[in-house]
Amino acid sequence: MKNFYLEILHVDKNCGARYGILHTPHGDVEVPAFMPVGTLATVKTLSPEEIKEMGAGIILANTYHLSLRPTSKLIEKAGGIHKFMNYDGPILTDSGGFQVFSLAENRKISEEGVTFKNHLNGDKLFFSPEVSIQIQEEIGSDIAMSFDECMPYPVSYQYAKDSTDRTIRWAIRGLNAHKREDQALFGIVQGSDYTDLREYCAKELAKYPFDGFSIGGTSIGEPKDVCFKMVADSVRYLPTDKPRYLMGIGSLDYILEGTALGVDMFDCVLPTRLARHGALMTHTGRVNIRDAKYKEDFSPLDPQCDCYCCKNYTKAYLRHLYVCDETFGKRLLSYHNVRFLISIMEGARQAIKEDRFIEYKNAVLAAFGDKRGF
Repeated sequence: MKNFYLEILHVDKNCGARYGILHTPHGDVEVPAFMPVGTLATVKTLSPEEIKEMGAGIILANTYHLSLRPTSKLIEKAGGIHKFMNYDGPILTDSGGFQVFSLAENRKISEEGVTFKNHLNGDKLFFSPEVSIQIQEEIGSDIAMSFDECMPYPVSYQYAKDSTDRTIRWAIRGLNAHKREDQALFGIVQGSDYTDLREYCAKELAKYPFDGFSIGGTSIGEPKDVCFKMVADSVRYLPTDKPRYLMGIGSLDYILEGTALGVDMFDCVLPTRLARHGALMTHTGRVNIRDAKYKEDFSPLDPQCDCYCCKNYTKAYLRHLYVCDETFGKRLLSYHNVRFLISIMEGARQAIKEDRFIEYKNAVLAAFGDKRGF
């Protein structure tokens, strides 16, 4: 894909962190970057204009959910996802493969694909590599994902081997089915926590002309050190000239460690989900805005944050909105959490350019003061 490529401009001398520009049909994006999730063609409570205003580059949409509502055919009829949701920046769609994991009780995996039970009405659904690609092409995202199986953790070696082999075969089938020349396609590295399977999957996928690579099957219940090992075991064998995307990662510690290992892109629903429950990420740690101690606290949520919420409203007001279940409160809190992660990545990119990313990572986590990173 000629108008989609990664331009690496600098690699930190002390680790694998790298700074670059990802060129896409809908604009250039500096990486490493955090990508807000818009499951149903909307980042919950936030407008497309606000998402762009806070510096987001790429946002995500969910293939499985959009295939049910409003359907990919309707989105195609509307002129594609960008016109449908009025977002003119880059958009990435997942493949539906995560639902193989999350809807485990209602699905059956075969070589041909996966049979699902529609979570809305119980109807039988079927996803295959070809079906996933067709839906993503109809949606019209800038970046599409190969259909894969996100294995549970832990699994036996034989289960992991069989699943990884099938994910590779599915990726090749999806690549052969993919026809849109204005849409990039990523392969997804699986292998559970088995080092040789991660190496095998990455090397096999790298033989094919994918436009980038995702690292899947992480952050699904495994210990933190196991997750980082999975990432390292995958990145080590991926091409250096193509983007690397760690799927479903949204806490500070995981994002920053992933960046140090050479990952370029991250996404997660975490910042908006936490916000809707009154939990905020700040430069000095987690804030639970519902706590009574904030009832008469007229200071900003995070004095170091430059977002609209922190520049205009106090913790007392934010707490009032939250306890009264006001929608405006959820909007403000979501705005802050998303902008916070985006600003952390802005700082990360600057640190990489100055060969001080490890110092930056350690300082951010020390100031946050929470080993969980959220």
